Amino acid sequence: MCCEDLVCARCARPVAEGHCSTCRAARAELHHESSGFSLTPQMVALILLVLTVVALLAAHQVP
Repeated sequence: MCCEDLVCARCARPVAEGHCSTCRAARAELHHESSGFSLTPQMVALILLVLTVVALLAAHQVP
């Protein structure tokens, strides 16, 4: 779906123009925009798994 075809119910303008906060939020959601880097639960689990493997390998290397 394209935000160019949507009209905001709050300000009655095209969502693509982003005149009000509702338009900007809808446009960001449609375009999957984010304000920063966010970690998903899967990424956190992967990072923990990698750190665990590294710690186990390091423990086996200690004489």
